[in-house]
Amino acid sequence: MTTGPLRILLTEDDGPIRERLARIIGEWPEADLCAACANLEETLIAIGANEIDLLITDINLPDGSGIDAIRFLAKRQPKAEAMVISILADERSVLDAIEAGAAGYLLKDADSIDLLDAIRDVMAGRSPISSRIARVLVRRLAEQGQVASNTENAADKPSLTEREMDILWGIAKGFTYGELADKLAISRQTVPVHIRNIYRKLQATNRSEAVFEASRLGLIKL
Repeated sequence: MTTGPLRILLTEDDGPIRERLARIIGEWPEADLCAACANLEETLIAIGANEIDLLITDINLPDGSGIDAIRFLAKRQPKAEAMVISILADERSVLDAIEAGAAGYLLKDADSIDLLDAIRDVMAGRSPISSRIARVLVRRLAEQGQVASNTENAADKPSLTEREMDILWGIAKGFTYGELADKLAISRQTVPVHIRNIYRKLQATNRSEAVFEASRLGLIKL
């Protein structure tokens, strides 16, 4: 990061909003506004023509996406930072922006103090985000955690044979050994052998424990 004023590039297609943000940055002694662009094409040209420290960009632009500008910046000036200011708070927009390299994500209701604090945070290595955006990320992390948990559970599931699954269903329904033998057309002597294998694989000591563990692991649904 430069030791002088922060070199900032602003991209916002809405004229009044662009002027307001440009004024806030322009009046800030710690920053130097390199350009205020209205579309993606202008932004890419400005990135190619100026060494910048921070790109502040909207996502929805008349000729493309601000996310493309973030990706272009990451290739051309990898040491530069990027921050999004947008009305979009949907999960896909947020995740795409962050995956592209955005270090911060603010909604357009941020006032001048929030904006300048956010810029300071980004340049200090932090990640300022609006509360609504934080909820999006928390929800996604929770979903990913659940997927990971389910995957781990799936990996931990014991492997029961087709016959063992038939008998497991039978004992879950309360059938006796004799009833199981008759329904499955097997000898009564082999039923206890299968049940012992089921208990061993499920680490159970009785019928109730086996059924509970099988249900917990998703092997059967009661």
